[in-house]
Amino acid sequence: MKVLGILGSPRRGGNSEKLLDKALEGVRSSGALCEKVALGDLTFKGCIECGGCDSTGICILVDDMTALYKKIEDADVVIVASPIFFASLPSQLKAFVDRFQSSWVAKFRLKNIVPGKKKKGVFLCASGWDKKEFFENAKYVLKILFVTLDIEYSGELYAGGMDKPGAADKARQVMNEAFELGKSLGKKKGV
Repeated sequence: MKVLGILGSPRRGGNSEKLLDKALEGVRSSGALCEKVALGDLTFKGCIECGGCDSTGICILVDDMTALYKKIEDADVVIVASPIFFASLPSQLKAFVDRFQSSWVAKFRLKNIVPGKKKKGVFLCASGWDKKEFFENAKYVLKILFVTLDIEYSGELYAGGMDKPGAADKARQVMNEAFELGKSLGKKKGV
């Protein structure tokens, strides 16, 4: 069992990363392998709508996303953690999502549907405001990505009211929920 954690926040050490780290701690406690990738540490562009994937379904840009495609393909579970920026995803995470336009082309235009292993996907979200509709907006974008990648949306954790750095450190219940969610994902066999 391989679990890939993707940090969508541009800032390291923030509340989103703390949620992700706690979930990955839960994953490791169940014996599963896990890896974390911080999008803010990578160098890549969003989709440039060049049409290079139109006949192949493969993105022609070569940058840090190239290796990330393979990591997602190899994962059994993908956990995405993000803050809310202007009622949606931060630009790094949105650029990541947009780069799967090639996968959308492959699946829906070219009908290149290759049966793969069933994957699970989870969304962890920290937000300064406690407005659930902002989370719902961001979640919708990720759900579309997961549909495109044949990843079953299998869980979520919304932590509202985390507008100050270190708020996650004081939110015991939310951190326990993140740990238990990760632990449950790591235990699932036959994903």
